[in-house]
This record gives sequence, structure tokens and C-alpha cells, in this order.
Amino acid sequence: MSLQNVYRGILLIVACAVVSGCGIQAIPESENAVEASTSEVTNQYKRRADLIPNLVNTVKGYASHEKETLEGVTEARAKATAMNVDISKATPEQVAAYQKAQGQLSQALGRLMVVAEKYPDLKADTSFRDLQAQLEGTENRITVSRNRLIASIQDYNNLITVFPTSLTNSIFFHKSKKAQWDLSEPEKAAAEKAPEVKF
Repeated sequence: MSLQNVYRGILLIVACAVVSGCGIQAIPESENAVEASTSEVTNQYKRRADLIPNLVNTVKGYASHEKETLEGVTEARAKATAMNVDISKATPEQVAAYQKAQGQLSQALGRLMVVAEKYPDLKADTSFRDLQAQLEGTENRITVSRNRLIASIQDYNNLITVFPTSLTNSIFFHKSKKAQWDLSEPEKAAAEKAPEVKF
């Protein structure tokens, strides 16, 4: 075996190590993780939207004169479900619009729950309690899935902007940063509002 073949072998091993450690696999894997996280978020929003008509109909049976609140929930749901945005490929403006629609739906649902507090018979209704429990569980899953999406976007953005994987990105992939999820104005207002404690 010649010395030249030994150098070629060493060079080949070093080149493979460098390429495998610089994002050739990590960048596509991270992009796949963002897409999976995005699907999870949109799936949970769809689940919430699917629960709302039954919830509105149940409330309507007890509180039909709360027409403005019921219409507000229905309109907010219509706007939120009309938005068809692939968050993993969307611009920051599209992500913000999507988040705003979802935040407005969250606010409308909050108003609906306040209305429900006025009606003891409604609160005692088994269907309403079941729907309310499902909605609360869905809201928790939305929060968890949004947090996963935020983390996966951060990981992806780090891979394509931080050396050495950014070098691999600029040579092989030419990917750009993904728009990061942020709290929309209605969500920020809800998060900043301190809970009211009554004794």
C-alpha cells in the first residue's frame, strides 16, 4: 500500500467526518421536526374548532338571548378556520395573521365561558361539562404543541445560522430562517392579565 493511498484514505475519513458533523443530515431532520410540530399545532386548533359548534348549540339552549356572544364565537371560529397557512413555510406576516385569528377565537371562547357562569342550569348540564372538559384539555394540548413548535423552529434556525452547520447550509441547502411563533396581541393580553382570586 502506497503512502499516497494512505493519505487518500485518511482524507476520505476526515471528509466524511466533517460532512456528517456539519448538518448534512441535521438540517433536513430539523426541518422535518418543524413540519411535524406545525402539523401538531394545526391539528389541535382544528380539534378546538370542531368542538365549538356543539358548545355554542348547548349554550344557545340555555342562554339564547346571549346572541352577541354566540355570534362572536361563531365568527371568530369562521375566521380562524378560514386561514390556511403552512406555518413551517409562512412569512412572519402570515404567521402573525394566523396567530391573531386563533387568539381572537381564544378570547371569544373566554367570553362564552363567562356567559356560561351566569346560568347554573347550563353549568350543571352534562353535555356542557363534557364539552368544557374537552375544550380545556384541547387548550392544554395547544399550549404544549405550540411550545414544541417554538423549540423546533429555534433548533432549525440555529442549525442554519450558527457555524459550522450554517456553512453546510450555505453550500448545500440555501435554507432561510423560519418565522418564529410568538404570542399574538389577544394571547399576550390574556397571559398578562392576573387571575382574579375571590374568597
